[in-house]
Amino acid sequence: MSGETGHLNCQQIVGLVTDYLEAGLSPAERLAFEQHVSFCPPCRGYLAQLRKIHRAAGSMREDDVPPELRDAIVGAFRDWAGRAR
Repeated sequence: MSGETGHLNCQQIVGLVTDYLEAGLSPAERLAFEQHVSFCPPCRGYLAQLRKIHRAAGSMREDDVPPELRDAIVGAFRDWAGRAR
């Protein structure tokens, strides 16, 4: 969090959203996250989109993804990971 006040900016919200959805934030971080989102329409919209994705992904099984799509996703991730090094 930024400084002693516990205020978060939009970039920090993006970095914390997965931890928030998976209940991985401390109580202070969770409070700062929720305060920011309550006053920031773009972050509130982003959180709503990620909640939908999180729910949909959580209900999927590996067999639900066609093999061609799975191979394409894995290939794209490998390409991205290779460039990130």
